[in-house]
Amino acid sequence: MVKVFWLIAPLLHGLMKLVGMTPQLVEIEPGTVINIWVPSETITKNNVYKRANKHVVVLVHGFATDGIFTWLFQVLALSGTYSLYVPDLLFFGGSFTDKTERSSSFQAECLSKALRNLGVEECTLVGLSYGGMIGFKMAKLHPDLVESLVVSSTVVELTESISRSSLENIGFSCWSDYLLPETAGGVKVLLSIGTHKLPCIPNFMFKDFLEVMFSNRKERAELLEALVISDKEAANTDYHQRIHMLWGDDDKIFNLQVAQKMKEELGSKATFQYIKTAGHLVQLERPCVYNSRLKKILLSLTKTPQQ
Repeated sequence: MVKVFWLIAPLLHGLMKLVGMTPQLVEIEPGTVINIWVPSETITKNNVYKRANKHVVVLVHGFATDGIFTWLFQVLALSGTYSLYVPDLLFFGGSFTDKTERSSSFQAECLSKALRNLGVEECTLVGLSYGGMIGFKMAKLHPDLVESLVVSSTVVELTESISRSSLENIGFSCWSDYLLPETAGGVKVLLSIGTHKLPCIPNFMFKDFLEVMFSNRKERAELLEALVISDKEAANTDYHQRIHMLWGDDDKIFNLQVAQKMKEELGSKATFQYIKTAGHLVQLERPCVYNSRLKKILLSLTKTPQQ
């Protein structure tokens, strides 16, 4: 039987190249490499990267897939107007490290260094779920690099109280059981919880998805373990950046109550809006509406005219 997702990956890569993007392996330090799709126009023959000539938008993926699988529809919608950078976080896609550090701070530092190595001086970061948490960490650690944030289906930090409540809502005892399924049925549950209404998908595609998307299981489990922190460790929510929250109204993992509370904690610099009949994977489930809202948000953050 044909492995659907093995065929989809090269097709997606071909689409990325058609819209002017090229993958680059950026070595942060010996043993640590970030794979990131960059605007082809910024690459020189001597591998000295030029500064992008349009406003930079960095799209950071969640925990279930890599950068391109997560953000395909957004790349197609935004690539003509913005300079897009689409990374794979460590242990996703082509990114890896031989270091034992697994914290969100380490992910944030590595991605920040990769962007600076590519000539990015400032950007708007768009983060989904796990990617949003990394985005918040980057904004705190490198406020000169991250000038604004757009986040979906996420929290500032995954504290023990938020983690416990969210896991109870979805019926799991730990994040690895949910986010690192071992069977095709587990993948179906993962996607069913992640969406408002999962479309009819043949069972063999869940098996294909399992085989393609869930490598580096040991390291990813360690990432999840390091992600949950005690309530006492939580950092303050005082950010100087403008923060825009864009949600699905049926997010079963971080529901609207969680989002509203986060908006209150972030204060006046944060805005919040939601999209009806959409779940945690709002950017995939309702891409046209999501892209329309995202374009308006980005336009409010930049002087770049929409095309």
